[in-house]
Amino acid sequence: RAMNKMHINANSGFYMELIELEEFLREPPSGFKVEVRGSGYRFVRYDPGSFCVFIDECNSAKGKVLFQHSPGRIITVHSLKDYTDLRKRLTSQLIFILVSVCELNPALKTKSEKAAEVLQQFIVVINGRNPVVKWEIERGLDQAISSVAGESYAVQMDVEDALQSWADKRGFEIPLEGRRVKPLWQHTNITLRYHSDALFDFPFWLGLSKRKFTLEGELSHVTSKDKQEKTAEEGFLSVSLDPDVQKKQ
Repeated sequence: RAMNKMHINANSGFYMELIELEEFLREPPSGFKVEVRGSGYRFVRYDPGSFCVFIDECNSAKGKVLFQHSPGRIITVHSLKDYTDLRKRLTSQLIFILVSVCELNPALKTKSEKAAEVLQQFIVVINGRNPVVKWEIERGLDQAISSVAGESYAVQMDVEDALQSWADKRGFEIPLEGRRVKPLWQHTNITLRYHSDALFDFPFWLGLSKRKFTLEGELSHVTSKDKQEKTAEEGFLSVSLDPDVQKKQ
């Protein structure tokens, strides 16, 4: 029914959305095209001037996946112009990152040990044009720059808190071998590295010029199980929402 469908455009208020990787590849949104290459891997084409895609080459349940123009989750810039251009894109486009759900094993001590196995992969879509998102990104970048005084630095943008909040509210679990697993979210960030020309940039190499900020807004789960149509309006996604999510809108 029409009431179960929400169109998202440049003026909508959506903050972040979560899409299963296989759903994204099976029914790519407008602006993306998936090609199956001879060796069996899937090659994802898109216009790099329209979307910010920060996804490394990865393996899904059906094989290797490569996003054509993606620099991966670590982006390095060497000049103020490159930094300014990237900042403008982050605050005016949709941002795509790949996150993983791993099994939480309380018997293991460290977070890295707990992530023994990737159970499922999702793409998080961040609306960089949303006024709150734009403000959070600009604030995080500004705080990093003001605290390093012209040195090289690395600043990390993380969405783990938003993912965990959504999972807790929804009671989200992964079925696995007759049981249900609470998610441990991993690979939930992207990193911007700015390298100055300083030859002896000791604070950076000692890890003193590394900063982090989080995006904590509302997240919606997008699924095509109930509605198959996915189009676009003004360059932004138009997708079908899970009925349970729609009721909360």
